[in-house]
Amino acid sequence: MIAGSGVNVLPVSFYTRPDVVVIARELLGKSLFTNFDGVLTGGIIVETEAYSGTADAACHAHLGRRTKRTQIMYHQGGVAYVYLIYGIYSLFNIVTNVEGTADAVLIRAIEPTHSLEEMQLRRRLNKPETRLTAGPGLLTQALGISTAHTGQPITGPEIWVEDTGLQIPEEELVTGPRVGVAYAGADALLPWRFSVKGNKWVSKAKPKY
Repeated sequence: MIAGSGVNVLPVSFYTRPDVVVIARELLGKSLFTNFDGVLTGGIIVETEAYSGTADAACHAHLGRRTKRTQIMYHQGGVAYVYLIYGIYSLFNIVTNVEGTADAVLIRAIEPTHSLEEMQLRRRLNKPETRLTAGPGLLTQALGISTAHTGQPITGPEIWVEDTGLQIPEEELVTGPRVGVAYAGADALLPWRFSVKGNKWVSKAKPKY
């Protein structure tokens, strides 16, 4: 199996399942790829966060909120939801669940594996240090993902996730609160952030309450 070949791309059915927390957990160890203008870049997903529009005050679509930005979250799972923070960073999410239910998984970090030099150019780095992809706003720059990609399918040809057979055992799974959602009250404490224990590419951000 050659990673990045487009073989074993996760199907839409992977994302349309009802439990966004399970999906966020199972995305660890999968590989995220982009192919823009014939340039393939990608890496192993090592950190995710789950968000549920049904009962999660940290979710942009909480209580059925619909705006120009969040409308895509109500799409059938398997498409991109990319939004801008601080006017600088694009954050890449994968919409999950069925049409009309606004759930999504934020991809927070990847371990780069393909075309590191190209990713370094995009990030303006001289070497593959952790600032390359160890954070949600960093990995999007490295992969070439922007808000223009909102609504794109996560099954290719430009953005996709592959199952390359890598399994993250339970003893290597780290579960904890999400980052930057102190406004969500009790929901800020939900253990919906998942990462790979000891992986240097996991972001260094810490939850604040």
